[in-house]
Amino acid sequence: MQEYLLEFEQVYYTYPGSQQSTLNGLSIKIPAGKKCALIGQNGCGKTTLFLLANGLYKPNSGIVSWCGKPLIYNRQDLSKIRQKVGLVFQDPEQQIVASTVEEDISYGLCNLGLPTAEIKYRVEQVLIEFGLTKLADKPVHHLSLGQKKRVSIADVMVLKPQLLILDEPTAYLDVKHTRNLMKTLKQIHQDGNTLLMATHDLDLVYRWADWVFVMDKGQLMLEGTPEDVFCQQTLLEELELGVPLIYEMLFDGLSPEEEIIIERVRQRILKDS
Repeated sequence: MQEYLLEFEQVYYTYPGSQQSTLNGLSIKIPAGKKCALIGQNGCGKTTLFLLANGLYKPNSGIVSWCGKPLIYNRQDLSKIRQKVGLVFQDPEQQIVASTVEEDISYGLCNLGLPTAEIKYRVEQVLIEFGLTKLADKPVHHLSLGQKKRVSIADVMVLKPQLLILDEPTAYLDVKHTRNLMKTLKQIHQDGNTLLMATHDLDLVYRWADWVFVMDKGQLMLEGTPEDVFCQQTLLEELELGVPLIYEMLFDGLSPEEEIIIERVRQRILKDS
């Protein structure tokens, strides 16, 4: 039986002062242990979903549940859910609050009131895991964008969440830093965490994700494995999303011999991801 960590049931949300709902009866379930990708046009509600996921926002109606239990919107319960559901923003500047890397990573633990010895141990472990030990005392404003992204993920992972949510994590990164980031996410998943990533990079989704959600106008339009989702080319084109490059090639009327070659490449991509 499939276990779900996070569930939205007929969730509606309208920003204060807005005349139009951002989420319109959204129902979605995040399966435990999966690498999930969320795709959709800008404004489809992806970021709003994320802000509702760990209680930063409260739905106007509908239910957000964690492990089958509806969220309770008081200080104590929200503090607990934010330890279980870690959110990494697209812009690391929104997340980094302290002057040095080590101080920034310890910030969330200090807010939890943990013993000093435990904070020190957990920060040291995360610095090692994320390759940040040499940067521990470095001012955060001296870091590259790729380093800041790594620090922002470390800020969240030091709290040991079960679900890591990332909003456009590869945005503005070059090829080198994107590869390093994906290696980090691979290790996080291998350590037992569930991941949910919003991205416009369909080739990345195809290589990386176990499960794909497609949103439009605040609703879930489609979900499934990358193969199942990207075979729905007509719907994806109607939503102005397109398909990964390898699917464009497959849909362009290749000869049988060319299709065999493309399929071999496809299998190699999946094996190496």
